[in-house]
Amino acid sequence: MSAHSDLELLLRARYPLLYIPTTEEERLEAVLHSISQRFNQRPLYIWDFVDGYQGTANDTGTAKRNPLQALEFIEKLPAPAAAIILLRDFHRFLDDIAISRKLRNLARLLKSQPKNLILLAPTVQLPPELRDVVTVVEFPLPRRDDIHAELLKLCQSLGTTPSEAVLDQLIRACQGLSLDRIRRVIGRAIALNGTLDASHVDLVLEEKRQILRQTQILDFYPAQETIADIGGLDNLKEWLLRRGGAFSERARRYGLPYPRGVLLAGIQGTGKSLTAKAIAHQWHLPLLRLDVGRLFGGIVGESEARTRDMIQITEALAPCVLWIDELDKAFAGIDSRGDGGASSRVFGTIITWLAEKTSAVFVVATANNIQVLPPELLRKGRFDEIFFVGLPSVDERRAIFEVHLSRVRGDRLGHYDLDRLAYETIDFSGAEIEQCIIEAMHLAFSQDRDFTTEDLLHAASEIIPLARTAREQVHQLQEWAASGRARFASRLLPSPNSR
Repeated sequence: MSAHSDLELLLRARYPLLYIPTTEEERLEAVLHSISQRFNQRPLYIWDFVDGYQGTANDTGTAKRNPLQALEFIEKLPAPAAAIILLRDFHRFLDDIAISRKLRNLARLLKSQPKNLILLAPTVQLPPELRDVVTVVEFPLPRRDDIHAELLKLCQSLGTTPSEAVLDQLIRACQGLSLDRIRRVIGRAIALNGTLDASHVDLVLEEKRQILRQTQILDFYPAQETIADIGGLDNLKEWLLRRGGAFSERARRYGLPYPRGVLLAGIQGTGKSLTAKAIAHQWHLPLLRLDVGRLFGGIVGESEARTRDMIQITEALAPCVLWIDELDKAFAGIDSRGDGGASSRVFGTIITWLAEKTSAVFVVATANNIQVLPPELLRKGRFDEIFFVGLPSVDERRAIFEVHLSRVRGDRLGHYDLDRLAYETIDFSGAEIEQCIIEAMHLAFSQDRDFTTEDLLHAASEIIPLARTAREQVHQLQEWAASGRARFASRLLPSPNSR
């Protein structure tokens, strides 16, 4: 059932007090006007603190700057007369004992009258005494059909209509924005070029970035990396590419559910974070990064509230990729923490959401030490798949050198002995190979010349890779993966001879 029809049903059923948390005043009021007309022109009264009531001519301006008088006005309406009354920003006054008492009295009175009182606010803020008499009604952001209709209306004003593929990309990008924000950002795109095309998706994503800057829980990452920037990891890349179209309307018509997500576990510096960024770029979805530490607050109940806010914001911005970085550091040993159980409750909320979510949020979680994670997180149903990202094989090291050298010396790539570099960098991760190139560049730059294969080999000889300094931990992770608990991200494991 849609939000529109759900609200209409509650009004028909004479629910006396409704509370609608939304910032979309205009859209909600347009819906109420539409319902009012279908209810045989049932009068719609709208009140706010500055202008008072805006209804019939006789009542305009009534109860200006007087919320108690606004409630008394409802009592004075004839008992048999039907009406819908909307009070804007009324959450500001609910802590006043006179207001809350009057609302409780009205709740009893309106049960026998064809009237509905609606409190409009941006968030849910209800004192305990009103929770049993007020019904909270969700008014979600525009659905795909609403956005489609709005975009077509804007395109018709231009006399042009983009292709279905472009329209689908724009609709997916606009999901999670209010109708007013969509109109603004699309109006800006039209003002720039006089038309709409796929290049305007970035403008829409910038609008989403503005929303996230206000949350201080999630970060919006501009993902420029592509699948081609990942050296090796062929199994993982193939798995991801197969799911590239799973967020499209064609996939919905096919009956395909949204992908849930993937857990990337393995050794530091092997490309887990790079993969998260590449997924978002490849699928043309916004990338949100969650630092789990930001969820924890010092006030009782604050951590749980922040977790719920994070989930609500993420789902509002769907379709998107949610990158949960270093999951092992956030939830290792949660049962032994002395925080009054806050960590356990936050963890419980997150894993329940992972299992039950139906929204278009693809979760990419990364962990360096998966063995310390609670086993319930690894159960099937939380993620579509768990991949182990190990040290690169000799062929993958060659591919990683090729990717990084192409960025800085694409015109001279043939001057470097990639096979020798790959062979000599046994136990190096992708991050260590990148650092090797940077170190070689510093060496050659200080001597006012370009860097060579010999410079790269010299730099590599001075780097001690993590696989040697933390040999026992790396070996344990490789044994864990080899026991069949995860899929290998690489097509071939590096053999002992290639290390």
